[in-house]
Amino acid sequence: MAYKFKKIPNHLAIIMDGNGRWATKRGLPRNYGHKEGVNAVERTINYCLKYGIKYCTFFAFSTENWKRSKEEIDGIFSLLRSYITKNDDLFLKKEVKINYIGELTPFPDDLKSILVNYVKKTKDFDKLTITFALNYGGRDDLVRAVNKIIEKGYKNITEQQLLQELDTKDLPEPDFVIRTSGEQRLSNFMLYQMAYSELYFSKVYWPSFNEKHFTKALKVYEKRKRRYGGLS
Repeated sequence: MAYKFKKIPNHLAIIMDGNGRWATKRGLPRNYGHKEGVNAVERTINYCLKYGIKYCTFFAFSTENWKRSKEEIDGIFSLLRSYITKNDDLFLKKEVKINYIGELTPFPDDLKSILVNYVKKTKDFDKLTITFALNYGGRDDLVRAVNKIIEKGYKNITEQQLLQELDTKDLPEPDFVIRTSGEQRLSNFMLYQMAYSELYFSKVYWPSFNEKHFTKALKVYEKRKRRYGGLS
């Protein structure tokens, strides 16, 4: 029987870190780590469904990840392509809505078509919204949003205008952010949106992240007091 949490995040954001190091420690190619990382994504989606989390965003490919080798980038694209096309049971039968944030222009055309197709196929689901951050960077998101506002002719920018032009305009702000692998930084992920997010850093490499680690993180969140700059 699942543990009954008194408080869970409405929107969970995950910085999936450590795929390459997980593989290297085992004498395997880095892309094998990404493959196991995809399995961890699938497990985590099921955990979200099990514990009633409504939104989960995965930092899958950053604007900085283009610095990696072509072989590794092609491998990531291949995994993403096969993962989405082979998960009708998970996305459609379990009524999981698929979303993405980021600038897809540089991505292969077939991958863009697959993503856009699944966004359309799942747009009416509301049990769980899964968002993949692809070619996404918090700074880039802000710059693109400001440029959209400028193009509309505004001279003074309000916070509400900015929020409506960000990639995340249809998502609530993250309540809880998990980063795996022991690194303790945000790495340019949803910088504006995480102003009051609770942060949690796990030493576990992402491919090894399982339900024990997931529930441990949620129990930490359950004890957090969110004051938003005020007094409790």
